[in-house]
Amino acid sequence: MDNHFVPNLTFGPTMVEALARSTEVPLDAHLMIEDADRHAPAYVEAGCGSVTFHVEAARAPVRLAREIRAAGARASMALRPATPIEPYEDLLPELDMVLVMTVEPGFGGQKFLDLCLPKIRRTRALLDRHGLETWLQVDGGVSLETIERCAEAGADVFVAGSAVYSADDPDAMVAALRDRAEAAAAAG
Repeated sequence: MDNHFVPNLTFGPTMVEALARSTEVPLDAHLMIEDADRHAPAYVEAGCGSVTFHVEAARAPVRLAREIRAAGARASMALRPATPIEPYEDLLPELDMVLVMTVEPGFGGQKFLDLCLPKIRRTRALLDRHGLETWLQVDGGVSLETIERCAEAGADVFVAGSAVYSADDPDAMVAALRDRAEAAAAAG
């Protein structure tokens, strides 16, 4: 977060580089920053295995996705709740993941926006229509109360920050979330 694209400020590539030296866990950066075209490649160089850029902050999203992939990382495109997926249909084969934000990016603890469920369904339909194995991620307000609806709509990757970190037992919460998502996906 750069305090421009969203009203928060977090760490950058230098911190990612330090983390990459300290762990074997794959690093995934969700960039909520302006001028993603200029800054995203630095996150790959710093050690991220996956880099998500907001399409609203990329001037050349195809070139950026290709550059991220050529550097050896997974390329992902994020969309704010009001940004439709349809204008980016032709870009989908260039991506490893599409992130549908289910809250406005920038702050944790927000309430899940049900109005994003149809977009999740439309995104899944586009990915399926093109025969793509691209992951479909949701981020924002994901909890025990919302994860099933997301999975039923077609999401297969979930970011559950507040639900996990505010739980008395974060490991148990992750397991419960996973169980609900898997059950909903199997039923759908």
